[in-house]
Amino acid sequence: MEMPPWVLLMLILLASGMKTCKGASLPVDCSDIHHQDKNLTNGVFTIYPNGSTSAVQVYCDLESEGGRWTVFQKRMDGSVNFYRGWDQYKLGFGNAFGEYWLGLENIHQLTRQKKYELLVDMEDFEGNKTFARYSAFSVDNECDGYALNVSGFHNGGAGDSLSAHNGRNFTIFDKDQDSSTKYCARVHMGAFWYDKCQLTNPNGIYRWGAYDSRYGIGVSWHTWKGHNYSLKSISMKIRPVN
Repeated sequence: MEMPPWVLLMLILLASGMKTCKGASLPVDCSDIHHQDKNLTNGVFTIYPNGSTSAVQVYCDLESEGGRWTVFQKRMDGSVNFYRGWDQYKLGFGNAFGEYWLGLENIHQLTRQKKYELLVDMEDFEGNKTFARYSAFSVDNECDGYALNVSGFHNGGAGDSLSAHNGRNFTIFDKDQDSSTKYCARVHMGAFWYDKCQLTNPNGIYRWGAYDSRYGIGVSWHTWKGHNYSLKSISMKIRPVN
């Protein structure tokens, strides 16, 4: 029996749709974007940390140390205010073309799915560049305070200012979760996985190099430039461990 034309057309469209859905996998991170097109260079792309409704723009570093890095924090010129409350640090703020914070929930969703490593790139106002690298990085869920898990330090010249923050909850001026009596986020004018209080303050107040006023409020990495030197730029980025 000959198949009616409309039935044949429906079967063709259905088959075509199935192929499209199968081939159009949404990129979870910049590593996925790189695998979809290995000719791409550094830039802003859309990723989906937690399914089709979680689209967010990120800066992809596809060149440094082998590339495939998803940048979740970037400071470069002081154009964005990082002294913000819990809701904004949870959901993210800024612009991936410039300074931004990807959001604690997005970072958690990324790092719960795969094993990630971390690269922290930084530059001072004299043009010197350096980095620190960690072989394991993840962030717990909100119920667990978005606690930081980081280990496996490899020195790129910056020294290790992050391992002391391992296991700490994220603290902001309107949500104190540090282990100090001083309320670190308010004392150091930032938001981070503070302990008692910090060896690094990447989300601190953007200043221009060395300063004498108010101890440790700048964008600092203590083991490289000390507490009272605010860096020109710093970026924190992750990629899946092969």
